[in-house]
Amino acid sequence: MPKAPEDCETMVEVREGVDALDRELVALLATRFGYMRAAARIKQSRDAVRDEARKASVIAAAVAEAGAHGIPADVVADIWERLVEGSIAYEFGEWDRIRD
Repeated sequence: MPKAPEDCETMVEVREGVDALDRELVALLATRFGYMRAAARIKQSRDAVRDEARKASVIAAAVAEAGAHGIPADVVADIWERLVEGSIAYEFGEWDRIRD
């Protein structure tokens, strides 16, 4: 188990923590993309895949959460923009695959 950031005293410890966290983030993304597969399966219309109101809501929630944690909201907004667009593209691909 890596040290907490505030307990790190060397760059080796910092890098161990970052690497462990990156593995956890990828595992969480795998779960998130699982939900995109579920959405593709559930949505009856391909037109329902892109939902701009939902996209804006998801990004706004991430920005608010970033603010609550004291991390840069603009960076989180950029990351979530890319994450949501990638998720939409993935869902389109899954929607098409399921119905071929």
